[in-house]
Amino acid sequence: MRTLIRTILATLALVVPAFAADGSVGKGSSLLLILFLGFAALIVVFQFIPGLVLFFSMLKGIFTAAPKKASVTHEKK
Repeated sequence: MRTLIRTILATLALVVPAFAADGSVGKGSSLLLILFLGFAALIVVFQFIPGLVLFFSMLKGIFTAAPKKASVTHEKK
């Protein structure tokens, strides 16, 4: 049992510094990543514009008065 506890403590002592690493050694964003994010943003914008047009036409349909139906009279001969 003591051997198991010592093994676990030794493993944890070696692993704890790895959790403390901040990971700030990265290179930064690559050009492909920036282009991909820009393309995704363009897709969102180009889908947002028709959505706004549809939304405002729906609001216009809700808040405008319905046209009155003309009464049809049939004349008999």
